[in-house]
Amino acid sequence: MTHPVSVRLDDEAEGALHRLMSTGLSQSEAIRRAVIEAADRRYAMDSLAAEVRALEADEMDKAEMLAVAELMERLR
Repeated sequence: MTHPVSVRLDDEAEGALHRLMSTGLSQSEAIRRAVIEAADRRYAMDSLAAEVRALEADEMDKAEMLAVAELMERLR
């Protein structure tokens, strides 16, 4: 089932839409794909940021990184 949506585009967004449409996509398909891809990228960035925060808070991981760095320095 599809749901119609109305959107006002500024010049930059309109240019981007035309670039997508120049690949042969219809206006609707270009917009659908762009929305899905933007949501996927945002989810991936948010997930990665959460993983980084978890690693930064992991004291055992920090200690292990320091131990490896010290070992590498000694081997150098």
